[in-house]
Amino acid sequence: MIEKNEVYRAVIEGYSAEGLGVARIDGQVAFVRGGVRGETCQVRIEKVLKNAVYGKALSWEAPSAHRQTPDCPYDKQCGGCDFRHIDYEEELYAKRCRVQDALRRLGGTETAVEEIIGATDTLRYRNKAQYDVSPAGEVGFYRRRTHQVVDVERCLLQSEAADAAAAALRTYREACGVSGYDEASGTGLLRHLFVRTNGRGESLVCLLVNGTSLPCEAELVAQMRRAVPGVIGIVLGVHRRAGNAVLGESYRTLWGADTIDDTLCGLTFRLSVPSFYQVNRAQAQKLYERALAFAALTGRETVLDLYCGAGTITQIMARHAKEVIGAEIVPAAVADAIESARRNGVENARFFCGDAAAVAADFAARGTRPDVICVDPPRKGLAPEVIEAAANMAPERIVYVSCDPATLGRDVKQFGVYGYHVTRAAAVDLFPRTRHVETVVLMTRTE
Repeated sequence: MIEKNEVYRAVIEGYSAEGLGVARIDGQVAFVRGGVRGETCQVRIEKVLKNAVYGKALSWEAPSAHRQTPDCPYDKQCGGCDFRHIDYEEELYAKRCRVQDALRRLGGTETAVEEIIGATDTLRYRNKAQYDVSPAGEVGFYRRRTHQVVDVERCLLQSEAADAAAAALRTYREACGVSGYDEASGTGLLRHLFVRTNGRGESLVCLLVNGTSLPCEAELVAQMRRAVPGVIGIVLGVHRRAGNAVLGESYRTLWGADTIDDTLCGLTFRLSVPSFYQVNRAQAQKLYERALAFAALTGRETVLDLYCGAGTITQIMARHAKEVIGAEIVPAAVADAIESARRNGVENARFFCGDAAAVAADFAARGTRPDVICVDPPRKGLAPEVIEAAANMAPERIVYVSCDPATLGRDVKQFGVYGYHVTRAAAVDLFPRTRHVETVVLMTRTE
């Protein structure tokens, strides 16, 4: 019987979906924080469950060649990164295995993950930062498995502009006595800081608040303009709903612009605060190139792009298709997509605002028959009705872009009920040093 707080010897065999080392102790599956594949280590047990135990690696008989000293001073506090204790080569191995395991175990397919496309830059690659603000005024990110905010002055994933905006917010909050938000009581004003940065080094800053205004708004604007090089706009987002969602109900411009432009795959996209846009520009280009290759467009196809966000994949595919139809539930994102298409001279793309399930069902009912359907859903994956409606339109190919291997595996198994099966799969690492990974799969129908 494995006991909590006792120390056991274990050999790390691989990695879990959360980036933990996986071992067996007395026949029991053990998830080991800080474990690296191939190492024999001493593990202190922290939690004992019916089918698994959780522990922390204390010491190693022979450290792996892939082990490294974390380069972030917040590594043991902040929950943002999972792989700072191993080198990037081993991280890519872990992520490729995670995708392959999800496709095989959850998706029921033996299709091999052809490749994992790693990033050239693993530092400061994020073009979007979302900081939490605590009741005590810390500006940073949640401690692992909690909603306790770790005050982070320098994050190795975020842009330097985002770090500067966080510092300016701390200065403003202290000078004007502005309260941070308390989830438990629903009181306090400052909830989140949002910073979006483009390839030219320009930034759009948004403060999400539990109200409709802030004290000393002119002082806030002055602090941000002094601190953040290239800031082009400062926006206030009204967010009075309970829960930990980041984005607001409505927005008001405090100074400058309320949108920012960025260039991807040779196209320029207008982005407002609510618009979805991949956080790693360089890797997103590789991701979309792989999706485009899987779509195998010849210029004669009609493509339906569900969860199109700001219309990135829609417009990229439009250059190689007869027509592309994009659907997105966020009105601001649809407006951005329409304006971006106009600026880019993309005339064969149409956009609809609505829930993906409703749009897909409506198109299927009207007899719409796209040759290719592309889906890029949020982490929760596709609703069963979306899968059913997409399959009922009988496209030749379905390209699924996923940010969560588990829901991808679940969904491709459901597509199998309708005769669609995975024929190609590739992984792209958009989130270096974290457990997250993007996957692109191609599904075709078995006759």
